[in-house]
Amino acid sequence: MADPSTTMITSPDNEKLKQIRKLRGRRERDRSGLFAAEGEDLIAAAEAAGAGARFVLVAGTDVEPALLDAVSALGSGSRAIGVYEQRWSAPPGADSPPALSVYLDAVADPGNVGAVVRAAHALCDGPVILGPGCADPYSPKAVRASMGSVFGRPPARVGGPEEIAAAKLALDPLAEATVGEVELGPPVVVCIGAEREGLTPELRASAAATARIPVRPDGPESLNAAMAAGVALYELGHRMAGRA
Repeated sequence: MADPSTTMITSPDNEKLKQIRKLRGRRERDRSGLFAAEGEDLIAAAEAAGAGARFVLVAGTDVEPALLDAVSALGSGSRAIGVYEQRWSAPPGADSPPALSVYLDAVADPGNVGAVVRAAHALCDGPVILGPGCADPYSPKAVRASMGSVFGRPPARVGGPEEIAAAKLALDPLAEATVGEVELGPPVVVCIGAEREGLTPELRASAAATARIPVRPDGPESLNAAMAAGVALYELGHRMAGRA
């Protein structure tokens, strides 16, 4: 964490503060391959996952608290901010694919992307696979929503669903079958689209099966991407474990 020999940062023109501020924008994250994680809990998650920081600034020890607040992307009065290299998992291959993973199709909300990364880390053995049009999983909101899972199970990215070798289960609120009724053996990739647009017609056509999350008749029409992912992964993972 903090180096006791480090001089306290008292100027907003400090290069480390400038870098944290720049990393709020995707262009700088893409250019540098770096990102910022805010909060002592995320920094602890990075350490637990073996992700070394380029640097960590702790309010009151390394930097004046007001200066750290000024570069925070979350406006939450962060006690600590670390800068890390982005890490990416390899897309699951045909030789030894994970039993269960997730593909996101143009899910543009960073909070949903981060929450799905967290759900997948908790409930399946494969990574979240990001297709075109997805939010940056290393944006401040996505990193925060992952609660450190972006370190423990880094996401993967592909150019499109045609690059996925496993059987695809497309989640669709209008499907006849429920997730619990679909018979698919591993490996399975659960495919989830944006809340309003849903999955593309091409992905639906290539799916091995289509299923819905059953909801109450007097409830909402559908769940958001993160909630749908959590329910589907729990159901499928539980059934796969029961087969073993």
